[in-house]
Order: sequence, then C-alpha cells, then structure tokens
Amino acid sequence: MVNSVTKIDQIETMILDVPTIRGHVLSMATMRTQTAVLVKIRFADGSEGIGEGTTIGGLSYGAESPESIQSAIATYISPALLGRDGNDVNGAIQLIGRLVKGNRIAKAAVEIALWDGLGKRLGVPVSQLFGGAVHEKLPVAWTLASGNSDTDIAEAEEMIETRRHNIFKLKIGKRSVREDVAHVARIKKAVGDAASVRVDVNTAWSLQDARWGLKGLQDAGCELVEQPVQARYRKAMAELARGYEIAVMADEALNGPEDALAVVAGRAADVFAVKVAQSGGLKRASEVIAIGEAAGLGLYGGTMLETGLGTAAALQLFATVERLHWGTEFFGPLLLTDEILAEPIVYRDFCVETPKGNGIGATLDPDKIAFFRRDGGRTVKAVVGE
Repeated sequence: MVNSVTKIDQIETMILDVPTIRGHVLSMATMRTQTAVLVKIRFADGSEGIGEGTTIGGLSYGAESPESIQSAIATYISPALLGRDGNDVNGAIQLIGRLVKGNRIAKAAVEIALWDGLGKRLGVPVSQLFGGAVHEKLPVAWTLASGNSDTDIAEAEEMIETRRHNIFKLKIGKRSVREDVAHVARIKKAVGDAASVRVDVNTAWSLQDARWGLKGLQDAGCELVEQPVQARYRKAMAELARGYEIAVMADEALNGPEDALAVVAGRAADVFAVKVAQSGGLKRASEVIAIGEAAGLGLYGGTMLETGLGTAAALQLFATVERLHWGTEFFGPLLLTDEILAEPIVYRDFCVETPKGNGIGATLDPDKIAFFRRDGGRTVKAVVGE
C-alpha cells in the first residue's frame, strides 16, 4: 500500500549549460561548456529531492546525451514513478530497471533525487543510508587537459603551491604516442615527488600503441593509465595489466556491476574508476565498489564532471568506502566558471570535504539555476494526474 504522505507527486527536469574555466581537451572532444540535467522530485508531504545526470562531450563519449537523459526521464521513468511511495527507493530502482534498458545516467539522476528526499525526511545524510561515513574528506585529483606542456606545468605548480591538488591526471590520446609520452614526462619531471601523475587515454589507443605507451609512461614515472584501449577489448586490457608495473585502470569498461564482474573475471584491470552516473546510480555504484573490494582491486572515485550537486551525491557514497587506494577526482565544480549550489563544496589541503547536512547535503542557488537554464525557465514536468 502506498504511503500517501511520501507519495511521489511531481518530477521535474531541466538542462543547465555552464561554461568551463578553460578548454577541457579529451581524446574525442574539447569541452568548453558542461551540460547537466537536474531532477527535482516533490513528495506529498512537501519534501523535495534533487539529483543530477551528467555526461561528457555530448555523444562523443557515450550513448547518452543531455537531451536523451531528459527525454528518458520525462517520457519513460517519470510516468512509472508518479504516485509511488517515495521511501521505497529499492522498489523504484527495480521497477525502472525492468522498464528502461540502458540509460544509466538518466536512472542515476532520478535515483539520487530519491535518496536525497529519503535522507531529508529521515533527518540523516545519504551516507548513513549506505552504512555511514568513515571519512570526512577524501584526496582529490585535478585533470590537466590544456594539451600544452608549459600551461599544464604552470597549472600543476600553482595547485601544489596553494595546497589544492597534488594528484594530477593528464588527458592524452589525441596526439601520437611518442608526443603524449614526452608531454607526460615533461610534467612529471617538473613536479617530481611533490605530486602523483596519472594519465587518461579515454580508449584512444590500439593495443600496439598501448604497449609502447605504457612502457614509456612507466619509464617517465607515471603511476597509472586509465582505459588505454576501447572498453570491449578486455583481453587487451588484461595483457597490459599483466605486462607492466604501471597500474591499469578500467573506466569506460565499467557500466554497472555486471561489467565489474566481467572485468574481474578477465583480470582486465588493476584499478576500478567507479562513477555513480556510469554505474546507473548510487546503489549500483556501491555494488561495483563491493566487487572491486572483494577482488582486491584498487578503487578510485571517478567523475563525469558533475556540478556540485552530483559531486555531493558521489561524496556521500565514497565517504563510506574504507580504502580508496587511488583517491578521487571529484573536482567537477572547480572546472566550471560558476557555482550552482548555495553553499559550495569545500576543497582544501589536497582534499575535498564531504558535505554536511541531510540528504546529499546540497542546496541549489535559485538565481544561478535560473541564469544557466537552457530553457529560460520553461520546465519539463510530470505530475500525478497528468
């Protein structure tokens, strides 16, 4: 029987376009704006939950775009959830899993809003719903993605000096392997032992390129290479993980717990980059984490360059993880020219702090939301009775 007090009354989605502070160069695209899909769920008791679904580089990165995320929520997910008990988050996850195939980012956005609403009604942070936080802050990396060595070195040195970041991930894969390795080597030589240097190839290399690349990166002092080959090439990933001391991290290969299990079975990675959106939500991300932990793999908190909203949600989950061997990259809000939260997430002493408060610990700034909304204030809503 549906609890009339916590019944889901309305689900609203909106798209925000927020400029980035600089071009963010990936192997498949250069981002100058980040687009986020925000979700608001209103319940019969007057409470509200908020969530975010964000991807990278439009459709050049994955199968979902901001427009498809919004459409999937408005057309398929919302009608199935309206009128249901908002406290039954697991039931909602299972229902949507049966009715909607794929569309993990859309599912994650709605699920985050459901957990946020539940946490607020119970008067607890979402981390408590996943067993409780064991960390108040987590190490946080910064991505160097200008593509220019001198620019990246200056940026890295400033980050170290201001104690904001001492872990750097370099986006490579657009140039030749030789050029990329030389670029990474220059930066590692400049920062020395003051910082950890890793790279993300975003699937751009062939196996042959990756063999040369991993050898060169390892010799340059790089510690980790993320998804050097396409996600479906698990045997190639296994060969690379087995053949080099440098850690090999799976990212695009991880789309939920089923993929995590396949990667473990194929010994196709040393490290999991766990992303809430890519996993399909907080619950599925927690399952990916559990599989990685059980297999003895290293764990890393990955990002889809979410705003402060999505970042807060991820922090609630990862604060409950005992050992994050490789830290996190929850720097998304810092890449944007403006903040959409009333109280920004705190970054200091090379760490990011878990937000305080109930739910995911995030409150939107209404003026910023109004300014960055793509629709200029027109909403896409689903309401009980429509």
